[in-house]
Amino acid sequence: MIDALYNYRQSEIHSAEFSDEFNKLCIPFEDSLSEEQVDIFHQILDCVSETAAAEMRAAYKVGFKDGVALMKEIQN
Repeated sequence: MIDALYNYRQSEIHSAEFSDEFNKLCIPFEDSLSEEQVDIFHQILDCVSETAAAEMRAAYKVGFKDGVALMKEIQN
């Protein structure tokens, strides 16, 4: 159920843009790569993104459960 809530609210979360520092480092680096290396680099970035998304889902679950625990404690 918590996953369903997170997935429902996910559309309301605005995606952050890449920082200027990321762009300053990434764009010249990517331009220096071969086509095959660019594909691998994009796969690595996708893995990083998927890991960050999984961490956000896990943090949401923990925060939700902590909030419920606080409400239960206040009621007692």
